[in-house]
Amino acid sequence: MSNQLTEEELASLMPSEMLQHKTPIPTQIVSSDEFYPDPQNERQREAEARMLAMADDLGGKQGLDRRRFFQTAAGMAAAFVAMNEVYGPLFEVTKAEAATPAMAQERANSLKDQFIMDMHTHFLRDDTRIMGFVEMRKAVGKAGWNKQLADHEQTIEDLKFNNYKKEMFLDSDTKIALISSAPSDTERDWFLTNQQMADARKKVNEEAGSRRLFAHCIFTPGQPNWLENLDAGLALNPESCKGYTIGDNTHKETSRYPWRMDDEKTTYKGYEKMVKAGIKNVCVHKGLFAPSVEHQFPNLRGFVDVSDVGQAAKDWPQLNFIIYHGAYRHVGGDPKVAMAEFERTGRIQWTSDLADIPAQYGVNNVYGDVGQLFATTLVAEPNVCAALMGIMIKGMGVDRVCWGTDALWTGGPQWQIEGLRRLEIPEVMQKKYGFAPLGDARGPVKTAIFADNNARLYNIDPKKAMLELKSDRFAMIKAEYEKAGPEPSHTRYGYVVPDRSIDHSVFT
Repeated sequence: MSNQLTEEELASLMPSEMLQHKTPIPTQIVSSDEFYPDPQNERQREAEARMLAMADDLGGKQGLDRRRFFQTAAGMAAAFVAMNEVYGPLFEVTKAEAATPAMAQERANSLKDQFIMDMHTHFLRDDTRIMGFVEMRKAVGKAGWNKQLADHEQTIEDLKFNNYKKEMFLDSDTKIALISSAPSDTERDWFLTNQQMADARKKVNEEAGSRRLFAHCIFTPGQPNWLENLDAGLALNPESCKGYTIGDNTHKETSRYPWRMDDEKTTYKGYEKMVKAGIKNVCVHKGLFAPSVEHQFPNLRGFVDVSDVGQAAKDWPQLNFIIYHGAYRHVGGDPKVAMAEFERTGRIQWTSDLADIPAQYGVNNVYGDVGQLFATTLVAEPNVCAALMGIMIKGMGVDRVCWGTDALWTGGPQWQIEGLRRLEIPEVMQKKYGFAPLGDARGPVKTAIFADNNARLYNIDPKKAMLELKSDRFAMIKAEYEKAGPEPSHTRYGYVVPDRSIDHSVFT
């Protein structure tokens, strides 16, 4: 995305790619430039310290340095042990698993064929900071260190696209993904155009020899020529459409065309075209608008909550409305605020409002996607993560909560996959609020969230899909990759608040 953060804000941050420690689970908030990230808090520092200590101890006993230990299944288990020690027993993991590579790998192998559809993903952001890595690749190629880099001109597209394929399909258990984008009132600031998403889908699926990647068509109600542009996007045969009611999320300060989902005069014209084109799924960006952001952009407040969802869903029963980020408001805000709100009221803005819609409006076509919501709260305050999952499942039904990671903003998605596999809502929270347990990694609740709900929405038969995917070229490449020894980067792509005790002048 383009720079939504101001120059002053960017100057106070550093690229998350430059973080010193590549732990299996992030230990501080990473922003994709959609919000200003919170600094690493005390409990996150403690979790990081525990992870590093275990890596030194357990990895040392196995003859592995920190980096290599963290790249193993035992290293991932150790990260969750550290999380439990800091936040309480929320994750299914044992110290024995962290200390015994064979045990950890056996568990990982038993789950690697789990069918997972991640229908909320992005390529690496395209901005001036990351161009430094392109220059580095050019230098490496010219020096002759890597002949492949010298054979052709290095571009940001190479870096983004190749990295996306590795992180999504080699370093994670994701089987099918959907590539998304974000629009802007400034044409050059679209992250990916509808044509570029369609081209990426074609390239990945041709390389794989199967249907691995789906694509969005972005629609922009109110923008000049938006209906004609929607027609052109629909002609590319997208699997679903996506919109941002905030309008220009990249440049909130100048957003000229915010819109409401229940606008009969404008937005409904787009729905008509979607239905005519055979589109059934409409994904809508909601939330990610903490009170501090509202203070900056009060004029957009009426467009970012879920007050427009229920009526639109009732008026268009032939469409499924998938609300991205579960409408969670507090991304970019202090997780203590969300936790205090939940403990005081049993609710969390605006996810609880979303969960109320099916009962309030008598509809069954509203879904909650957990992209960014899950990643951010798992890192910042996993008790909030557990509460959010409980709220959505209780209000919307387990068959209306969908898996999405918003990767690659927070790195490859495997740590989030492991997070959901291991996460359990604390028993005290279950009893107090009437939340059902999440259960086993392959149990009905997590299976529905990981795959069954998205499969139903996108008309995919999981069993047939797995048969096809097990024998495609990506599966063969992954088998060779794992045989040689996988090397997940644990790199997160975005911005973080640097530790002021460290000299970061080398990053500028």
